[in-house]
Amino acid sequence: MDSPCLNLLDEPLIRIRDFSGKVQKVSLPELFMQLGRDAVRDYPALRPHQRHPWHALLVQLAALALHEADQTGHWHEVAEWRKALLALTPGHPNGCAFALLTPHEKPAFLQAPVPGGKLDGWKRIETPDALDMLVTSKNHDLKGARMRQVEADDWLFALVSLQTQEGFLGAGNYGISRMNGGFSSRPALGVAPAHGAGARWRRDVAALLAARRDIVETQGLQGDEGYTLLWLQPWDGMKSLAFGALDPFYIEICRRLRFVSDQDNRIWVQGISTKVARIDASARKGVTGDAWTPVEEEKALTLGADGFNYSLATELAWGSKYRKTVTQVLRPEDGTSGIALLAQGVVRGQGKTEGYHERRIPLTKKALGFLRSGDTNVPATIAASRVKDVATMRGSVLRTALFYLLEAGTEKVDFERRTAKQQIETFVQAFEHAEDARFFDDLNLEIEADDPHAERLAWLVALAERAEAVLRSAFVIGPQCGERRYRARSRALSFFHGALRGDKHFPALALHLRRQPAAEEAAS
Repeated sequence: MDSPCLNLLDEPLIRIRDFSGKVQKVSLPELFMQLGRDAVRDYPALRPHQRHPWHALLVQLAALALHEADQTGHWHEVAEWRKALLALTPGHPNGCAFALLTPHEKPAFLQAPVPGGKLDGWKRIETPDALDMLVTSKNHDLKGARMRQVEADDWLFALVSLQTQEGFLGAGNYGISRMNGGFSSRPALGVAPAHGAGARWRRDVAALLAARRDIVETQGLQGDEGYTLLWLQPWDGMKSLAFGALDPFYIEICRRLRFVSDQDNRIWVQGISTKVARIDASARKGVTGDAWTPVEEEKALTLGADGFNYSLATELAWGSKYRKTVTQVLRPEDGTSGIALLAQGVVRGQGKTEGYHERRIPLTKKALGFLRSGDTNVPATIAASRVKDVATMRGSVLRTALFYLLEAGTEKVDFERRTAKQQIETFVQAFEHAEDARFFDDLNLEIEADDPHAERLAWLVALAERAEAVLRSAFVIGPQCGERRYRARSRALSFFHGALRGDKHFPALALHLRRQPAAEEAAS
């Protein structure tokens, strides 16, 4: 192979779908032009866990091209975008650095040059899903190496996913710099405005450009002399790049890979392990100036098995524990409606993947006003109080009532009995998941309410009703015969209602419930 093939600058390799549902193939410059017009609805070949790394790559490439050209606005012609992207690789004017297939001593897209150009001893990877970063459990979660009828963008998206969000996977397989340790992940949080992929792409590009100088200063990165596209430099797997030598918008790679083809144009990938990570940044704990990564106390967020549950999402949206990401800050072009915070991330474990998580946190008119003013104390207080109330209802009230049920209504309850704890957990989790799903819709009602106290009381009443429904649904696992059945159910309900009417947990709800019998009697 003497010349680049599958060149993203010139060949229509990327499938996109417009808002009418029509699918077409475009080159990378054509994609940028379409995104600038907000004419892209989605990418048919893009898998859910690949969404953020692909979006981040497109934003970083565009921001680098605009900064290099000292341009503030987007180009409207394909030729202009092509020229700007090619200018990022001045040593390779034939565009090989944007091609999937090139001679191995030259850079290829997200593939570092191989000194000497030989792939002796490299391992063959047959399919895009085998290349991708997902690790499944013995083919039970998601069948591996099953993508046989594929197109170029299937390979492209898998390559981007691996090179820009993979973690540590055994000796010689190091992860990216933009995560807090090899078993962490690359979480993302940013504003998702109304309309399509292009609207989000445009606003994030603008956000990166506006934050460039601050990222340089706070992270100790290079201004205009740093490494940008880290696949341009040859890599023998023996040396790392110093973090301080990088550009603030750097696009990294973490593995030595090369695309290969045969005479029948069949494509596969060859890979080999390395002695070191591509970037020497382990001491930074994922704090790299990434525009989407939440940071707490000088370490990047590590997403847990629960993903972006309502507690974490509340803290990210309204709390002060995590610094706001560059792309989380509202911009004038975001508009006033249809806006959400979008949280995304793959949960990684030691030698496994624990799921992809994505959550949209809707922002109402008043919520947007609080964010734009910078005074988020009101929604933060409301949200934190609701998180506490759900936890109290779940743990102190519902869980205890469930123990009374399983202990057959005895006065002395063994809260450490293992079998009871296991049986109860199913119902507790069902309650938790249901509240999680509706949490932000309910929260926004209180934020928007003219009478927040009345709205909060109505929510507490409904919360108690939903908890009681879960308790009653658990009657099937309690005693089922004679006196023990009635005693267990009666004792569980007695504790439940007594806890709600006492002042310990929910004083406002207790006062409301204690008034109900008198009000009902007066009405009759």
